Amino acid sequence: MIDVLKIRKDFPILQREVNGKPLVYLDNAATSQTPQQVIDVIVDYYSRYNANIHRGVHTLSQEATDAYEQSRQKIQHHFNAGHPYEIIFTSGTTHAINLVANGFASILKKGDEIMVSALEHHSNIVPWQMLCERTGAILKVIPMDLNGELIMSEYHKLLSNKTKLVFCNHVSNALGTVNPIVEIINAAHEIGAAVLIDGAQAAPHIKADVQALDVDFYVVSGHKLCGPTGVGVLYGKEEWLRKLPPYQGGGEMIAEVSFEKTTYADLPHKFEAGTPNICGGIALGAALDYMNNIGLETIAAYEHELLEYATEQLLAIEDLKIYGQAKEKTAVISFNIEGIHPYDIGAILDKLGVAVRTGHHCAQPIMDFYKIPGTVRASFSFYNTKEEVDILVASVKRAKNMLQ
Repeated sequence: MIDVLKIRKDFPILQREVNGKPLVYLDNAATSQTPQQVIDVIVDYYSRYNANIHRGVHTLSQEATDAYEQSRQKIQHHFNAGHPYEIIFTSGTTHAINLVANGFASILKKGDEIMVSALEHHSNIVPWQMLCERTGAILKVIPMDLNGELIMSEYHKLLSNKTKLVFCNHVSNALGTVNPIVEIINAAHEIGAAVLIDGAQAAPHIKADVQALDVDFYVVSGHKLCGPTGVGVLYGKEEWLRKLPPYQGGGEMIAEVSFEKTTYADLPHKFEAGTPNICGGIALGAALDYMNNIGLETIAAYEHELLEYATEQLLAIEDLKIYGQAKEKTAVISFNIEGIHPYDIGAILDKLGVAVRTGHHCAQPIMDFYKIPGTVRASFSFYNTKEEVDILVASVKRAKNMLQ
């Protein structure tokens, strides 16, 4: 059982006011808040042992290197990767996806097919479109239905011996839909295709076991996991990471350099050119410690309570429609009120101290499917309360009365 009032004390930002009202932060699908325990790790790094890693013999460099590599091991254990060198630090999910897409440019040929789902964030669409332009590969799309679920029968029909790579989010950022990634991965592997799963939205709620999933690539962002912005992770199977060429050239990713020839460093350094976000990597490990101390299953169960409560309360509002009614979903509610633009609702909610996201949520094809300009998205975390849900509902009612 979560002691939410105790947990809230760990998050300094939750004590502030916005426009003279207590902050109700419901934009967790964009960025989660950071507990004091992680903030302390960031301050400690810059206060005591700020130094570059892997190259220095002095004490600060060694301490920073040890902390950074210990964090890599924490991430390895959290996702149950087989080896620490299968964990590549990136600046976030977008960077990780682009790294893989760049690598496949040397593998794909004209006429090959790659497949994306209709539920993707733009970060898991645009890099693959760019890859198709470079290689002549063809992009196929797994369609969705009105509930916001993928039509899996169509997925199986789309698979063929031309399919080389399938990429899909674990959880939709716009609707909260939990996709059937086990079925997606297994079916793709049967015809010899690789699979990349975008775990950015799933990671705060679901602990993915990458070995049990047998997934080829799994990518996440730290700022969804109570960690800092500017750091993320690419998990890749060793066989794939050795096959793909480096994404960037520079320091750290080399073994030997001459003007005639350069040889590349071994994993994971082959994909980690330049000075990394050292503090961010260390802090991400601390954020995972914090969440694991509470327990991902405990977090998910509590957030599901919030989801059910908020869904019931919001649907009681006349003319309010929720988009995304998947059987399995995380604590995300995307909604509109008939005749009112979502931006207008979001702007009034902000005046009342309620932080939500409005717009297409970097998932414009989903909005086009529903023939809407966007939605109001309320996304919940384990530090939110039912009282905050009540404030959200009252604020939506107030906005509706003002705008209709």
